[in-house]
Amino acid sequence: MAQPLYGMHGRMVARPGHGDELAAILLEAAAGLQVDPECLLYVVSRAANDPDSVWVTEAWTSRDAHAASLENPGARDLIARARPIIASFEDRAELRPEGGKGLPAQSS
Repeated sequence: MAQPLYGMHGRMVARPGHGDELAAILLEAAAGLQVDPECLLYVVSRAANDPDSVWVTEAWTSRDAHAASLENPGARDLIARARPIIASFEDRAELRPEGGKGLPAQSS
């Protein structure tokens, strides 16, 4: 049986006035993941009514692939840049993507 996909969805709240900066850093991360075949989805979204909230939705081929991506020097640099402007992590959920547009079909 194939290893299940791994996903996360969550909201990062930037320190007041830093939502644009946080979104820009996360979009840099998304651009860097374009070449990572283990990353199936990395979407950065903004809350329409909260300029300091940034949502990220991710899907990976496995939990291990996600963990390995965080050890990449480029990712570590982006994390270091983002950390000082993040006030909190909210509404975070780990997921097991079952499929849908853009994701590979899962066999049982």
